[in-house]
Amino acid sequence: MTTSADPRPAAYEQAVDGFGTVRIVPLDPDRDAPLVHAWVSEDRARFWGMREIDVTEVRDVYAHLDSLTTHHAFLVYRDAAPVALFQTYEPEADRVSECYEVRPGDIGVHLLLAPTDTPERGFSRHLLGVLTDFALSGSRTRIVAEPDAANDKAVALLVRGGFELGPEVVLPEIVLPEVHLVEKRARLAFLTR
Repeated sequence: MTTSADPRPAAYEQAVDGFGTVRIVPLDPDRDAPLVHAWVSEDRARFWGMREIDVTEVRDVYAHLDSLTTHHAFLVYRDAAPVALFQTYEPEADRVSECYEVRPGDIGVHLLLAPTDTPERGFSRHLLGVLTDFALSGSRTRIVAEPDAANDKAVALLVRGGFELGPEVVLPEIVLPEVHLVEKRARLAFLTR
């Protein structure tokens, strides 16, 4: 199913009573860079680590991500409105694997909610429920998340969503020609089904 707001086929779609239809579509670096840049450049997204980069650099980051078979980026829509950036990854192909024992069936996730001027009670809970259903589809049995340890809102959202908190860890810095990730103090969180 597609919508007039975004004709791309959904990787996953779920109707939630009283909330709307959530569509998860693969991110297109060229098309979506301006929207993602607007989100990640806000102060509220400081933990995302992309506040200082321009639209072209955002496009380049997601073009690199799109070239990998182990990492995937998605735009999340509620009905016709984009409401989140969601990323999944294979933990064994990511720096998080240096910080915990990866199990078969694990999948890593990152979530950035779109900014809003009108917060809605229950919004994050409903959205996180659909995203965890998507992440745990197929043979996946456990989600690992690693928000910045200082990001109290993200940690609290995961706890409300049923995640069990793990230890605080330090994700090592990565410096490659295609990507640079600074060292990050993170709080591991796990959801098992």
